[in-house]
Amino acid sequence: MNRIALMVLKNTLKLPGLWTKLCAHAKNPDNYPEIDRWLHIQKIMKAGLNAGNIELTVTGKENIPEEDGILLVANHQGLFDVVALVTAWDKILCAVYKIELKDVPLVKQISQSTKSYAMDRNDVRQSLTVINGCAEQLKAKRNVLIFPEGTRSKNGNVMGEWHGGSFKCALKAKATILPFAVIDTYRVLDEKGSKPISCQLHYLKPIPYEEYAGMKTNEIAALVKARVQECIDANAN
Repeated sequence: MNRIALMVLKNTLKLPGLWTKLCAHAKNPDNYPEIDRWLHIQKIMKAGLNAGNIELTVTGKENIPEEDGILLVANHQGLFDVVALVTAWDKILCAVYKIELKDVPLVKQISQSTKSYAMDRNDVRQSLTVINGCAEQLKAKRNVLIFPEGTRSKNGNVMGEWHGGSFKCALKAKATILPFAVIDTYRVLDEKGSKPISCQLHYLKPIPYEEYAGMKTNEIAALVKARVQECIDANAN
């Protein structure tokens, strides 16, 4: 059986209520406390994880800063990366994602509920507007998720190019950067069938502004990517 079909089947009785509440949050997010919106999304993600024969190993939660206003960055293997993070992340966040996903069901509603940003990588002006918006969110002590590759690698645990522009918002806001590495998350949706699989999420040591101040964005990207690569090399089979 397809893994997504398995997730749906095991949650058949829960889905109508989960979907109805998510749509209400998405339509009028300001009518609901942000923490309520976030906890509902987390509930949906955990329901999918638990039903999908997926074992997620999480390490490094002690590296998560207590203060909000964090830029989270990681390698990107697919849509399940976000599911893994949300189930293992106790703080509220918004995300930057490629505009091609803007109208995909579930992605659309979660984006609206969290007031996330759809980025058009082919539109420089629109991309700059998104980065500036993220900088303002970070200054306001809101956590932001960005995948510097811009799209999933399509090569499993082998990363693609990291784009320095993803770090402009951190520079503008003088924000702490929290790298994390995902390993084998691509298997969840790329592999056929629904046999039990395992994947990993590792939070790495945070990088305060003082550590990267004065660096160019491409240098910051190289620094963070190297740390993620080191984690992948140490933990991937």
